Amino acid sequence: MPPATGGGLAESKLRPRRGRCGPQAARAACRDVAAEAVARSPKRPARGSRRFEAAGWWALLALVTLLSFATRFHRLDEPPHICWDETHFGKMGSYYINRTFFFDVHPPLGKMLIGLAGYLSGYDGTFLFQKPGDKYEHHSYMGMRGFCAFLGSWLVPFAYLTVLDLSKSLSAALLTAALLTFDTGCLTLSQYILLDPILMFFIMAAMLSMVKYNSCADRPFSAPWWFWLSLTGVSLAGALGVKFVGLFIILQVGLNTIADLWYLFGDLSLSLVTVGKHLTARVLCLIVLPLALYTATFAVHFMVLSKSGPGDGFFSSAFQARLSGNNLHNASIPEHLAYGSVITVKNLRMAIGYLHSHRHLYPEGIGARQQQVTTYLHKDYNNLWIIKKHNTNSDPLDPSFPVEFVRHGDIIRLEHKETSRNLHSHYHEAPLTRKHYQVTGYGINGTGDSNDFWRIEVVNRKFGNRIKVLRSRIRFIHLVTGCVLGSSGKVLPKWGWEQLEVTCTPYLKETLNSIWNVEDHINPKLPNISLDVLQPSFPEMLLESHMVMIRGNSGLKPKDNEFTSKPWHWPINYQGLRFSGVNDTDFRVYLLGNPVVWWLNLLSITLYLLSGSIIAVAMQRGARLPAEVAGLSQVLLRGGGQVLLGWTLHYFPFFLMGRVLYFHHYFPAMLFSSMLTGILWDTLLRLCAWGLASWPLARGIHVAGILSLLLGTAYSFYLFHPLAYGMVGPLAQDPQSPMAGLRWLDSWDF
Repeated sequence: MPPATGGGLAESKLRPRRGRCGPQAARAACRDVAAEAVARSPKRPARGSRRFEAAGWWALLALVTLLSFATRFHRLDEPPHICWDETHFGKMGSYYINRTFFFDVHPPLGKMLIGLAGYLSGYDGTFLFQKPGDKYEHHSYMGMRGFCAFLGSWLVPFAYLTVLDLSKSLSAALLTAALLTFDTGCLTLSQYILLDPILMFFIMAAMLSMVKYNSCADRPFSAPWWFWLSLTGVSLAGALGVKFVGLFIILQVGLNTIADLWYLFGDLSLSLVTVGKHLTARVLCLIVLPLALYTATFAVHFMVLSKSGPGDGFFSSAFQARLSGNNLHNASIPEHLAYGSVITVKNLRMAIGYLHSHRHLYPEGIGARQQQVTTYLHKDYNNLWIIKKHNTNSDPLDPSFPVEFVRHGDIIRLEHKETSRNLHSHYHEAPLTRKHYQVTGYGINGTGDSNDFWRIEVVNRKFGNRIKVLRSRIRFIHLVTGCVLGSSGKVLPKWGWEQLEVTCTPYLKETLNSIWNVEDHINPKLPNISLDVLQPSFPEMLLESHMVMIRGNSGLKPKDNEFTSKPWHWPINYQGLRFSGVNDTDFRVYLLGNPVVWWLNLLSITLYLLSGSIIAVAMQRGARLPAEVAGLSQVLLRGGGQVLLGWTLHYFPFFLMGRVLYFHHYFPAMLFSSMLTGILWDTLLRLCAWGLASWPLARGIHVAGILSLLLGTAYSFYLFHPLAYGMVGPLAQDPQSPMAGLRWLDSWDF
């Protein structure tokens, strides 16, 4: 039966959970509170009245859902060009349709779903998604936008049902739904080909499912209990499968589960066998099931993306060997390295890439003004090197010379094939890493000096062993300085084409940064072997993918002229993000939260911390509260505390992150702050009405307060909706602009 309209302890029917009242005296107190609540509760309504209330409940849910879908799908086709990160995630959807391998810092589920939506809606994967502003023209993009809008539309009813279950108050749920429906930021994120609506869908689904299975605690192992527990696990897998931010909702569900099991363990009416069953059920549904589904998404990801693409260079040589079209796929190359071979040298640390050089020189003031040497993540002719003896310039490929293999401990030169300069190091400091030496390209037509000499060593091998292509893990020791060739992984400035720094480190400890392997190997004088034996197993691919994603995430840095923000900016709605357009002739979309909603949420967090602390202290000191106040206090502390925990877990970890951050990272936390606002203001207004019960119009305080908040939120949406739906014409500072007078902060750039 859906809950009736109203709040307080009587209407909420808050039941002390089995085993949660502690010792015998505390249990007696719990029974006293419950008895007093029953005594004050209204009589059970007649069957006809209950049917009417149920019909009203379903009608209100349908209205909330319909309004959410209507706002998200309104003008979904505008603008008919790429907006903001559609250029990335639309392109990745195309890669899935074309089965082309790529690299992204996020797990694959969100992009797979976008690609599937495009495929099912008739998109053929041929649009290039090159840059924001490019017209879609005849290409079908509405299926992908519609899919994201569809998932984004469910955020409102999910939040509505979550708050309804936590507070048992329709007015609190309705206020929460209004805050999210009329927020221009949530609306904007839901209308484009982005991961955010998909991520938030799974986060809210996990939250709702967790709350629902908590409410089934008095019916453990029943069909609804199993359903909601399993759905929680499925939603957790979905959230993590879209972005690693899904770890935050996993943490919240984990803390809830630990607390739940701890209370069950303290319930002496339950046998240890029953407690063990509870533990087993949660392990199966909240650990095993999510892990299985999460792993399955990668299995599908690897199976679908079977063709070589722009992401190959981020992965190991063995990983690349499984991609059709890659030069290592079904390839056969010489097994052992020989002098005169043309090779590529790949760093073994994930997402570092190939040893690379080009004709550009280091700028003035950056060590010696010689040719740059970097690492580069993509296949390129400038990755090719010729391995030569250190003391001769004769051509080893001359048919008159016998084949001579390179062995562990040999002194060699590496000559860059395209520029004929040798790999070189000296005592000049590296461009970015202090106490490391600079690595350059030096010499003319392969003739340089003794700083071009390197000793090649195979890790954990004996001197004299041959060096195997792909399999041998090698290091290059500079003969003069004694340093080791490596890559710091730091991104060079624009003069270095934003490639990665190569240095020669005097610290000889073996790290992946200074270990390499030979990948491509061309030598017409040697027989070839097949590389099929090198293809990795699924667990190896899964592990490598996560290592590359983690490194890619930590290496994300802001680009020139890119709008970034800091976490303290987000709750105050300090600065938005331009989705589309700059000038008054452009179709402009600006991601900014509805300031009325966001500032109300910020105020609510402050009020909650204050009021919740007062109530918690009073209850801890044994204050005997009237039943109505006790019931409302429990709603505030338990329901509000649950969503405040969600806000905390989805917000504060960003202060610890070293990667580049954007405004849209706050929106999962914003969902929780909006739910807290609904619970808080409904509870405070009910407490005010209870405190003024002797006043004739006291009952109207709650209704008037909720209506004022609903109307104020709706009117603020009317004022700011052009930010989400788009605007053409004068900018905000022009009196003729639809946004004239609404640029309340100078940092708002619309």
